[in-house]
Amino acid sequence: MPDYILTLLKPEVFITSLGPWALAGITAIIFAESGLFFGFFLPGDSLLFTAGLLASQGYFNFATLLLVTFPAAVLGDNVGYWFGHKIGPKIFAREDSFLFKKHHLVAAQKFYEKHGTKTIVLARFVPFVRTFAPIVAGAAQMHYSTFMVYNLLGGFLWTIGLSSLGYFLGNLPFIHSNYEIIILIIVFGSIIPVALHFFKDLSTPNKR
Repeated sequence: MPDYILTLLKPEVFITSLGPWALAGITAIIFAESGLFFGFFLPGDSLLFTAGLLASQGYFNFATLLLVTFPAAVLGDNVGYWFGHKIGPKIFAREDSFLFKKHHLVAAQKFYEKHGTKTIVLARFVPFVRTFAPIVAGAAQMHYSTFMVYNLLGGFLWTIGLSSLGYFLGNLPFIHSNYEIIILIIVFGSIIPVALHFFKDLSTPNKR
Protein backbone atom coordinates (compact mmCIF):
# COMPACT_ATOMS: atom_id res chain seq x y z
CA MET A 1 0.00 0.00 0.00
CA PRO A 2 1.41 3.45 -0.91
CA ASP A 3 2.70 5.41 2.09
CA TYR A 4 0.25 8.26 1.52
CA ILE A 5 -2.78 5.94 1.53
CA LEU A 6 -1.42 4.25 4.65
CA THR A 7 -1.10 7.66 6.33
CA LEU A 8 -4.70 8.50 5.40
CA LEU A 9 -6.26 5.24 6.54
CA LYS A 10 -3.87 4.28 9.33
CA PRO A 11 -2.52 7.53 10.78
CA GLU A 12 -1.67 5.78 14.06
CA VAL A 13 0.85 3.61 12.16
CA PHE A 14 2.44 6.72 10.70
CA ILE A 15 2.58 8.54 14.05
CA THR A 16 3.95 5.62 16.05
CA SER A 17 6.53 4.87 13.35
CA LEU A 18 8.09 8.28 14.04
CA GLY A 19 8.94 7.27 17.59
CA PRO A 20 10.35 10.20 19.60
CA TRP A 21 9.86 12.44 16.56
CA ALA A 22 6.08 11.90 16.48
CA LEU A 23 5.14 15.37 17.74
CA ALA A 24 7.64 17.00 15.39
CA GLY A 25 6.18 15.07 12.45
CA ILE A 26 2.59 15.99 13.35
CA THR A 27 3.58 19.64 13.79
CA ALA A 28 5.34 19.73 10.41
CA ILE A 29 2.32 18.25 8.62
CA ILE A 30 -0.14 20.65 10.27
CA PHE A 31 2.11 23.59 9.36
CA ALA A 32 2.53 22.47 5.74
CA GLU A 33 -1.14 21.67 5.16
CA SER A 34 -2.21 25.02 6.59
CA GLY A 35 -0.58 27.26 4.04
CA LEU A 36 2.15 25.74 1.87
CA PHE A 37 0.59 25.13 -1.55
CA PHE A 38 2.29 21.73 -1.86
CA GLY A 39 0.75 20.58 1.44
CA PHE A 40 -2.78 20.19 0.08
CA PHE A 41 -2.59 16.38 0.03
CA LEU A 42 -1.69 15.97 3.71
CA PRO A 43 -4.25 14.29 6.05
CA GLY A 44 -4.62 16.85 8.84
CA ASP A 45 -8.11 15.89 10.06
CA SER A 46 -7.47 12.21 10.71
CA LEU A 47 -3.97 12.99 12.01
CA LEU A 48 -5.24 15.42 14.66
CA PHE A 49 -8.00 13.06 15.79
CA THR A 50 -5.58 10.15 16.03
CA ALA A 51 -2.95 12.23 17.82
CA GLY A 52 -5.54 13.12 20.46
CA LEU A 53 -6.52 9.47 20.79
CA LEU A 54 -2.89 8.41 21.25
CA ALA A 55 -2.40 11.17 23.82
CA SER A 56 -5.31 9.72 25.82
CA GLN A 57 -3.33 6.48 25.98
CA GLY A 58 -0.22 8.24 27.25
CA TYR A 59 1.75 8.06 24.00
CA PHE A 60 2.58 11.72 24.44
CA ASN A 61 1.39 14.63 26.58
CA PHE A 62 -1.95 16.07 25.47
CA ALA A 63 -1.13 19.64 26.53
CA THR A 64 2.12 19.50 24.56
CA LEU A 65 0.21 18.26 21.51
CA LEU A 66 -2.08 21.30 21.68
CA LEU A 67 0.81 23.68 22.33
CA VAL A 68 2.60 22.63 19.15
CA THR A 69 -0.25 22.00 16.70
CA PHE A 70 -2.22 25.21 17.32
CA PRO A 71 0.74 27.56 16.65
CA ALA A 72 1.77 25.39 13.68
CA ALA A 73 -1.67 25.83 12.10
CA VAL A 74 -1.68 29.59 12.71
CA LEU A 75 1.88 30.05 11.43
CA GLY A 76 1.16 27.91 8.37
CA ASP A 77 -1.81 30.10 7.47
CA ASN A 78 0.38 33.18 7.96
CA VAL A 79 2.93 31.86 5.50
CA GLY A 80 0.16 31.20 2.97
CA TYR A 81 -1.33 34.65 3.51
CA TRP A 82 1.96 36.51 2.98
CA PHE A 83 2.81 34.33 -0.02
CA GLY A 84 -0.51 35.29 -1.63
CA HIS A 85 -0.14 38.91 -0.53
CA LYS A 86 3.30 39.19 -2.12
CA ILE A 87 2.45 37.49 -5.42
CA GLY A 88 -1.07 38.91 -5.70
CA PRO A 89 -3.44 38.00 -8.57
CA LYS A 90 -0.49 36.66 -10.59
CA ILE A 91 -0.87 33.45 -8.59
CA PHE A 92 -3.97 32.63 -10.69
CA ALA A 93 -1.91 32.67 -13.87
CA ARG A 94 0.52 30.10 -12.52
CA GLU A 95 0.68 26.87 -14.52
CA ASP A 96 0.08 23.44 -13.03
CA SER A 97 3.07 21.53 -11.76
CA PHE A 98 3.65 18.35 -9.77
CA LEU A 99 3.20 20.27 -6.50
CA PHE A 100 0.76 22.98 -7.64
CA LYS A 101 -2.73 22.31 -8.95
CA LYS A 102 -4.58 25.38 -10.14
CA HIS A 103 -8.04 23.88 -9.73
CA HIS A 104 -7.49 23.70 -5.96
CA LEU A 105 -6.67 27.41 -5.96
CA VAL A 106 -9.76 28.19 -8.04
CA ALA A 107 -11.92 26.13 -5.64
CA ALA A 108 -10.53 28.14 -2.72
CA GLN A 109 -11.22 31.38 -4.60
CA LYS A 110 -14.86 30.40 -5.19
CA PHE A 111 -15.15 29.41 -1.53
CA TYR A 112 -13.76 32.82 -0.57
CA GLU A 113 -16.13 34.66 -2.90
CA LYS A 114 -19.06 32.83 -1.33
CA HIS A 115 -18.11 33.07 2.36
CA GLY A 116 -15.85 36.13 2.54
CA THR A 117 -13.70 36.52 5.64
CA LYS A 118 -15.38 33.51 7.29
CA THR A 119 -13.56 31.38 4.73
CA ILE A 120 -10.47 31.34 6.96
CA VAL A 121 -12.47 29.54 9.67
CA LEU A 122 -14.72 27.36 7.52
CA ALA A 123 -11.94 26.23 5.18
CA ARG A 124 -10.11 24.63 8.09
CA PHE A 125 -12.57 21.77 7.81
CA VAL A 126 -12.43 21.43 4.02
CA PRO A 127 -9.42 19.51 2.63
CA PHE A 128 -7.51 21.19 -0.22
CA VAL A 129 -9.44 24.43 0.32
CA ARG A 130 -7.85 24.96 3.75
CA THR A 131 -4.39 24.97 2.17
CA PHE A 132 -5.21 27.55 -0.49
CA ALA A 133 -7.66 29.74 1.47
CA PRO A 134 -4.97 31.86 3.20
CA ILE A 135 -3.16 32.26 -0.13
CA VAL A 136 -6.36 33.53 -1.75
CA ALA A 137 -7.01 35.83 1.24
CA GLY A 138 -3.54 37.32 0.85
CA ALA A 139 -3.92 37.73 -2.91
CA ALA A 140 -7.29 39.43 -2.33
CA GLN A 141 -5.57 41.86 0.08
CA MET A 142 -7.71 40.92 3.08
CA HIS A 143 -6.70 43.22 5.94
CA TYR A 144 -4.09 41.40 8.01
CA SER A 145 -5.71 42.07 11.40
CA THR A 146 -9.01 40.67 10.10
CA PHE A 147 -7.21 37.66 8.69
CA MET A 148 -5.46 37.01 12.01
CA VAL A 149 -8.70 37.08 14.01
CA TYR A 150 -10.23 34.41 11.78
CA ASN A 151 -6.93 32.56 11.52
CA LEU A 152 -6.65 32.25 15.31
CA LEU A 153 -10.29 31.18 15.64
CA GLY A 154 -10.10 28.66 12.80
CA GLY A 155 -6.78 27.26 13.96
CA PHE A 156 -8.12 26.86 17.49
CA LEU A 157 -11.33 25.10 16.45
CA TRP A 158 -9.52 22.80 14.04
CA THR A 159 -6.49 21.71 16.07
CA ILE A 160 -7.91 21.90 19.59
CA GLY A 161 -11.32 20.64 18.49
CA LEU A 162 -10.24 17.53 16.59
CA SER A 163 -7.43 16.65 19.00
CA SER A 164 -9.78 17.02 21.99
CA LEU A 165 -12.39 14.87 20.26
CA GLY A 166 -9.83 12.10 19.86
CA TYR A 167 -8.54 12.57 23.39
CA PHE A 168 -11.87 12.46 25.21
CA LEU A 169 -13.25 9.63 23.09
CA GLY A 170 -9.97 7.74 23.14
CA ASN A 171 -10.74 5.52 26.12
CA LEU A 172 -14.14 4.37 24.90
CA PRO A 173 -14.14 0.68 23.86
CA PHE A 174 -16.43 1.50 20.92
CA ILE A 175 -13.83 3.87 19.47
CA HIS A 176 -11.06 1.28 19.67
CA SER A 177 -13.12 -1.52 18.16
CA ASN A 178 -14.30 0.70 15.30
CA TYR A 179 -11.23 2.90 14.88
CA GLU A 180 -10.60 2.18 11.20
CA ILE A 181 -14.25 2.82 10.33
CA ILE A 182 -14.16 6.13 12.21
CA ILE A 183 -11.01 7.19 10.35
CA LEU A 184 -12.69 6.30 7.04
CA ILE A 185 -15.70 8.41 8.02
CA ILE A 186 -13.42 11.35 8.87
CA VAL A 187 -11.43 11.01 5.64
CA PHE A 188 -14.32 10.50 3.25
CA GLY A 189 -16.61 12.84 5.17
CA SER A 190 -14.04 15.55 4.50
CA ILE A 191 -13.38 14.66 0.88
CA ILE A 192 -16.93 13.99 -0.38
CA PRO A 193 -18.15 17.64 -0.21
CA VAL A 194 -15.08 18.73 -2.18
CA ALA A 195 -15.62 15.99 -4.77
CA LEU A 196 -19.31 16.87 -5.15
CA HIS A 197 -18.43 20.54 -5.62
CA PHE A 198 -15.80 19.61 -8.22
CA PHE A 199 -18.18 17.42 -10.26
CA LYS A 200 -20.90 20.06 -9.98
CA ASP A 201 -18.52 22.56 -11.57
CA LEU A 202 -17.69 20.09 -14.34
CA SER A 203 -21.37 19.53 -15.13
CA THR A 204 -22.26 23.24 -15.09
CA PRO A 205 -21.78 24.99 -18.46
CA ASN A 206 -19.56 28.06 -18.35
CA LYS A 207 -21.59 31.25 -18.56
CA ARG A 208 -20.25 33.99 -20.77
